[in-house]
Amino acid sequence: MFNKLHHKRTFLIWLAIYPLITLIFLLAGDKLLIFPLPLRTLLLTLVVVPTMSYIILPFYNKLFKKWLES
Repeated sequence: MFNKLHHKRTFLIWLAIYPLITLIFLLAGDKLLIFPLPLRTLLLTLVVVPTMSYIILPFYNKLFKKWLES
């Protein structure tokens, strides 16, 4: 069902998401508390998803290319 590449890509996605969300909470966590939870989640995902998709994951794919292909 899932091959090794799928597991490796899943790990890279986690490796991108965790530090990015941690950084956002560190920099803007207190400011986000004024918003209701659904709006906080919306704002967080509006930043995290494009940053991951267009910046971090392409960089990680190049950085880990040999590992992904092995």
